[in-house]
Amino acid sequence: MELVDVDTQQAYDRIRESIITLELAPGTIVNEQRLADDLHMGAVPVREALKLLAHDELIVITARHGLYVADVSLPDLEQISEVRLTLEPLCAGLAAQRATADDLTVLEALRRQQAATAPGDNRRLLDVDHKFHQAIVRAAKNKYLIRILEHLFGLTQRLWYLALPQLDMLPTAVAEHLKLVESIKSKDADRARKIMYDHVNEFYDRVRHILNSSEKT
Repeated sequence: MELVDVDTQQAYDRIRESIITLELAPGTIVNEQRLADDLHMGAVPVREALKLLAHDELIVITARHGLYVADVSLPDLEQISEVRLTLEPLCAGLAAQRATADDLTVLEALRRQQAATAPGDNRRLLDVDHKFHQAIVRAAKNKYLIRILEHLFGLTQRLWYLALPQLDMLPTAVAEHLKLVESIKSKDADRARKIMYDHVNEFYDRVRHILNSSEKT
């Protein structure tokens, strides 16, 4: 969805970040005016931003209970992972066929940035990992895939942040990203698709295990 008003865009970005990073936890009741005051913004752009976030399935608007931050659950994880496991390998394969020199420069820079991040800095590693996946989607040169996956990335990030304290596999993504960059550089679409599938699947398996364990305690 295209955002044209600058204040609405700013409100959208700031509220979305708060939701994704769990500063606004799932289920939190949202008061428009209080939120506008906290952000030092007008009520109108905040109201419009919340409507857009409802479209993104990050905010729920009800007649009875008003506005609240959407819940997250294991069924959400399963459905999102099904789509990403189909579309992200497709993007990796297309990137191997279509990536430009600029795309490869961005991917290599992000890979190096991730490799230079301290192994215990999970929040930073997660942020760079997210940017790396976005870069591969852009390198696929399909605007519809970009729109679909950007929406899914927003939903997925909240699940990642829920599991973040127990994630111990983020440093291994550095080696996997190196293999992905190499396969895209060599235009090996089949290898790029397989590496991406295994990479995403392994990550979801780990998050699934953590969230399952949390629900049992």
